[in-house]
Order: sequence, then C-alpha cells, then structure tokens
Amino acid sequence: MITTTGLTKVYQSRDREVTALDGVDLHVREGEVYGVIGQSGAGKSSLIRCVNLLERPTSGTVTVAGQDLTALAGRGRRASAELRRARTRIGMVFQHFNLLDSRTVLDNIELPLEILGVSGQARTRKARELLDLVGLADKAKSYPGQLSGGQKQRVGIARALAGDPQVLLSDEATSALDPETTRSILQLLRDLNQQLGLTVLLITHEMDVVKTICDSAALMRRGRIVESGTVGELLATPGSELADELFPVGGTASGPDRTVVDVTFHGESASQPVISQLSRTYNIDISILGAAMDTVGGKQIGRMRIELPGRFEENVVPIGFLREQGLQAEVVDGGSAATAAAPLVPEQTPAAITKEVVK
Repeated sequence: MITTTGLTKVYQSRDREVTALDGVDLHVREGEVYGVIGQSGAGKSSLIRCVNLLERPTSGTVTVAGQDLTALAGRGRRASAELRRARTRIGMVFQHFNLLDSRTVLDNIELPLEILGVSGQARTRKARELLDLVGLADKAKSYPGQLSGGQKQRVGIARALAGDPQVLLSDEATSALDPETTRSILQLLRDLNQQLGLTVLLITHEMDVVKTICDSAALMRRGRIVESGTVGELLATPGSELADELFPVGGTASGPDRTVVDVTFHGESASQPVISQLSRTYNIDISILGAAMDTVGGKQIGRMRIELPGRFEENVVPIGFLREQGLQAEVVDGGSAATAAAPLVPEQTPAAITKEVVK
C-alpha cells in the first residue's frame, strides 16, 4: 500500500545541509498498522510528511495505492491536479490537533469536504456519521476550546477520515496525551483499521505505542531505517534492538557454571507450559531471571530470561528441546569462553527481516 524507495530529503540553509532522510526503503502492506519509531531527529516526521508530499523529497520515490506520487510533483497543472486527488486517499492526524477554534466540531470535520466541493447537506451528513464513529456524536455543536485533549484528537481523526482515505498517517498523535487517553486513541485507531480496512502508518518515540497497536515496525536512526519487520519476526530475530526494547529482560548468571538463555514466546507456544515441561523432562532446576509478556495484535507474545545449571555444553539437549517446541532460544551466557564459537542461535532467521548495523 505504501512503498518508498531510496527516499532522501536534504534541507538546505545558507551555510550547511542537513540530511533528514538518507535512502529510506519502506514497505507497508495493505491493511496493516505500521509503526516507525526513533528518537528526536531520527527523521520520522520528515518521512511521514514525504509520504503525502507535504514535503517534496530530494530524491527517491513514494508510491501509495499503486500510484507514484513523486512522479506527479511539480509536473504542471494536470499532474498537480492528479496529486491533489491522490492526496484525498491519504488522511493525516497531527500531534497538536490543528483544529480551528472559531469553528464548531461539526464544522471542523466538514472543512475538508467543503474544499472538495461536497454539497452542504451531504457534508453535514458525512460529518455526523464520522462523529458517531469516533464516539463524539453529542459534541457536534461544541467548540475545540470546550473539549479535552483526547476529544480534540478524536475530532482530528474524524476530520482525517472525511475524504474516505485508504491510508491514515499519524504524526505523534498521542504524544501530547495522558496514558489513559493514549490507550483509548490507540484502540480507536485499531478499531478503524479493522472496521474500515485502513492502512495506518504512525510515527512515535514510545515503545508502548508499537507494542499496543502495531503489526509491523521499523527503527529509524540518523535518517535511515536500521531494522524492520513484523513484530513476530522481530522477536524471533537474535540481536534485534526493537525486540529488546519492546520486551526487555534482565538478569545475570548467579555463578560461573550457569547457562543463561533468552527464550522468546509467540504464537501457540506462548500458552504452553514449556518451561515446566523442560524442568520435568530433564529433572533440572530452572531459575527465571526476568520476563516480559504482553498481548500484541490479539496474540500473547513475550520473552523470558532463564538460568540453567551447568555450562553450555551440558545444556545443549535442553536448549534443543526449547527450540523443538517452536521457541527462539538465544544463549546469553554459556558459562565458559568456549561457547563463543558454539551455535547459540538457530541457523535461519525470517527472510522478511531487514537489518543494517550503522557504525
């Protein structure tokens, strides 16, 4: 649904150039919720603004719903008109709501329909339907100053849906909200994704947002995507930074002759008593050093750090048992220097994962 290829954005001033995007390749599949996460200055906002061409890329292409938007930019009146039509398929939700204080809630939602030339009765009917969809049917005559932050963002979402978009872009839409309101807005976005078949691309600096709502995610740093994939694939990839941030586990070996293993649970394995089966099958005492479990996309996913008695070479069979149960088992500490050359992780990783180490 959304594809960027070699996307570059360079901002120029009198004395220097700043590269906000440095060859970004991104692919968001139809109907998924895709999160782009990174610290301030990573290039997230530039990326999402280039997707709908609010910012013109310096180079590279942006394709939405099969149409190359960059081919329409700056190519005469006809192309510009086609670009405007293409943008109606892309809704945008902003961090600071961007509502007009002088207009009622209903009038704010009608604004994009006015611009599109929709007749008065039709746009009022559509605006009321959208207000009902976001749970604010009783606020039609209110003004933005009379609403809470969460209510304002719901109005912003309703306005973004006015043109019946196929894609919804969210630019840090929850960063100005309290945790409870954030959860309600994220649930609304997920509901809209499922009810309307919307493809949602959101940017955030909050890992909890990715964990709560996203099917796939990408990590940005210095204008580049350094890691991307579905949440399940990321968790199954040894050394994944995003997996470590989404489900952090800690703990160190209690002695020199101990093996510490990070175990990742996802799919059906998350609900199986695998650790207790391991303990009974091999008659070993297992210590749980840390664990992080949550529900992502309706499925239980998590990681656990466990300690097995004995060094790695004594635990090859128990670790093999974990992998046979469909779990990802990565040895963190094998109890001896000799384990550095041992096959600590499975030979294969999901092909859909892309990872680049930036030095």
